[in-house]
This record gives sequence, C-alpha cells and structure tokens, in this order.
Amino acid sequence: MSSQNFALDSATRRALGYELIDVIDAYFESLPTRSVQLPAEQRTLEPLRDSLPETGALDSSPDLDSLSRFLRDTATQLVDQGFHVPAANYFGLMNPTPTYAGVLAEALVAALNPQLATMARSQLASKIEAETVRWIGERFGWQQPFDGTFTSGGNEANFSGLALALAHHFPSSIEDGIASIGAPPVVYASAEAHHSLDKSVGLLGLGRKALHRVDVTDRIQLDLDALQRSIRDDRAAGHKPFCVVATAGTTNSGAIDDIPALAEICRRENLWLHLDGAYGASAAFSDTYRHLVCGIELCDSATIDPHKWLAMPFAAGVILTRHPQALQQAFGVSTPYMPRTAPGAPTDNFKVSTQWTRRMNSLKLWLTLKFHGRLAYERHIDRQMSLAASFAKRIKASEHFELTAPMFVPILNFRMKPATNADDLTRRHLDLIDRVTRDGHRWISETRVCNQSVLRMMVISYLTSEDQLAELWTALTAAASEVR
Repeated sequence: MSSQNFALDSATRRALGYELIDVIDAYFESLPTRSVQLPAEQRTLEPLRDSLPETGALDSSPDLDSLSRFLRDTATQLVDQGFHVPAANYFGLMNPTPTYAGVLAEALVAALNPQLATMARSQLASKIEAETVRWIGERFGWQQPFDGTFTSGGNEANFSGLALALAHHFPSSIEDGIASIGAPPVVYASAEAHHSLDKSVGLLGLGRKALHRVDVTDRIQLDLDALQRSIRDDRAAGHKPFCVVATAGTTNSGAIDDIPALAEICRRENLWLHLDGAYGASAAFSDTYRHLVCGIELCDSATIDPHKWLAMPFAAGVILTRHPQALQQAFGVSTPYMPRTAPGAPTDNFKVSTQWTRRMNSLKLWLTLKFHGRLAYERHIDRQMSLAASFAKRIKASEHFELTAPMFVPILNFRMKPATNADDLTRRHLDLIDRVTRDGHRWISETRVCNQSVLRMMVISYLTSEDQLAELWTALTAAASEVR
C-alpha cells in the first residue's frame, strides 16, 4: 500500500469503508438518546495547534490495521467532542437529523464528483437535478415553464432571488451597473426576515440601506398597511421599489407572512415577489399543511432549503422562479472553453446560477424521495406539527411559562412568568437556558422577537418523540422553579 496512491487499493478502500460505516451506524443508533454536547465544564473553544503534516498516517503506520484504527479514532473524536444537531434532544435552530438515504447519496456524490456546470460534463447528474427541481416546483403549484437550480443554502438562494428581481426590473443594470437605474432601488421585507437579505442587497451593490424593513403585526407577520405606506413614501422620495420579500417560517418564531395579500400588492404595484421559504416552503410537501404556504404559486421566485424541514445533510438550498428567462438574464455568460449546448438541450447550469464548478446537491433529496416517497414527508411534517402543538398545550397550562407568538410551524416562542421588565426577563431567560443546557443533554435557546426576549424551541429532528419532549418539559419546569 503506497502513500503516493490517493485512490488506495481495493482491500484498503473496503476495509476503511466498513470501518466508517460501522461508526456511522453506531452514531445513528445513538441519536434518540445522545446528548447534544459535552457538559459545560468539559467544553473548550481552544483552537487546534498541530503543525501541517509533512508525512501522513500511511507513512508512519502503513499496515491496514493501523490505518483503520487511525480512521476510527478520528471519527470517534469527532463524535465525542462534537455538537450534535442530529440528536433527538436538539430543539434548536433549523438543523435536522439527515435522512440515511441522504448520507448514502452524499458518499456517492463525493466519489463520482460530478461537475454540474454543464449538461455535457455531468449528463445524468444534471437530469436528476432538473427532475428534482421540477418536483419541487410542481408541489408549489407552478405550471411550466419554470426553472431553478440547487444552491449552497438559503443565503445564496435569497441572493439569487434578489438578483432575478433586479435583472427583471432593471435589465440595463446587468451590464451597466446600479448607477444606470438612475435612482435608489428599494427592497422590502419584514423586521423579522432573515439577515441573508441584508448581505444580499449589499453584495448586489445596492447598499444595505436599500433593504427597508417593515414592522410586523402582533402575529409577527409583515404589516400590509405599513408596507403600502412605505412603498408610497419611497416613490414620493424618488426611490424605485422593485421587490418584496415574503417569509415562510421566520428563524425566530416561524411566522409566515400573508403571501396572497402580498402577491396582490405586488401585482398592483408592479413589484417582484420573492418568497424566502427556506424552512416553511417545505410545508408544500404535505397535503395537510399545504395551506400554510397558500399563495406560493403566485410568487415570482422562491427559496427552499431541503437541508431544513426536508432533513437533508448540509448543504442543499434551491432557488426557483416562474420566469426562467430571468435566470439567464441575471447569470448568463459565455466562454469558449465550455462545451457548446446542443440545440434543444436544457440550459447549462453555469448560465442560470451564481456558481460555476458545482457539487451535485440534488441527489440526496432525489434518492430520499425515491426511497420513501412524498407521503413519508407528509407524515414527517404532520407529526412534527402535532408534537409542537402538544408542547404548546403544556406551555398554555403552565404556571411558569406563557406563549408569546402564534404557532405557524413547529417553532414555539414562550417566556417566563411573570413578564418583568425587559432586562430582568432577559437575565432570567439566560439563567434558565444555562440550567437546562449545562449538562449538555439537550439544547434550546433564547432569542429576541420584536425586540423582546423569548425562549425558543422547535421540533426539527424526525427522531424526536413525546419522550424527549416530556424530558425537556421536566427540565424546564425544574429550572424555572430555581430561577430568581
């Protein structure tokens, strides 16, 4: 076995593969009861300080047993010293337990290493991606023609959505820049919309002040009257509104904006409607909860992150649009070293995406759907909605806590009773979070909604059951009785 052969030999590949699959299998078996992280006193953020290795494990331990042991020890350290968002006791952000089909797909993609920039250089891989995009668009209720592409996540997808809106409304800006618009362009989103929008307007050259955040209602939804006043005032001031971003599932509280009403405003005002549905748009995969994103079929573009509610391994975002010509308008380029597209063939991905060389991020969702079917996702979504609703009932009946926002998706905002002044409530919440999470077994968080401190939990793992929720409730109530 030579250290110079990066492919290794067949016997070594098989031995190391079996070694790794045993570690992964044991890890998956542990997830229903595994602690999310180490106890507080054992955690460290100290950086690693090893020097760059001039020689490797193959040089120092060339026998197969030693190499297998090195791989196993490395994997074990990652598990033992990791933070485990796949654990059933993780009630934190929108980071799921990945489907095992998704894990298998990722391994296959890493080995095949398809390059999705062009159809000619990827072939079946590009066809699978196009099919997966079509399945998602059909669940949105869109009719052909529509198109889209996988992205690295919601940030890139939202950036792409705003780029599409900009290209659609101000086509000269693609070649001549923002100055050709002649007046400051404006994008609208709710005060609770994702921070990726701030990054995106800055990176597009609009300046972060081009994002006008609109107040929300007591249901944490974008205030429609405030939006219309802002559009009117901005136009009177000589600005050029061009896009409204609706949110389906805000990160803090899971709120879903009134998409049909926003679509009507955008139609009337000639504005592009982009939906940041990174989390919530997945409700379209459930016939039971499809109504949560009613109006998605009216959006000009939409973001969805399968690596959130659809339980994909990172990374998997998607941007879709009902105006496929806008993709080429915004991202299309030509270069002599890329293969020419045959007449009638699908558009090459590098012409409809911010990326050039690109990994195949679609196979994991495609394979999961082929393994389990859409109805498995419907059951998954319905079950998590039911679990979260059950936990909300505990909060409503509690002497220690009260809900602070309506439940749209399996995300709950609540606070401790009594609701004291803002600084004191924040202090009490942070104290409670520390008590609940200090042993590392479970994880919830404190955040701010409408500038008020709230406790936040969500059901994100498909492994979470009433058992884990009952244990979380016991820990919360015990901690609440100790916080002063």
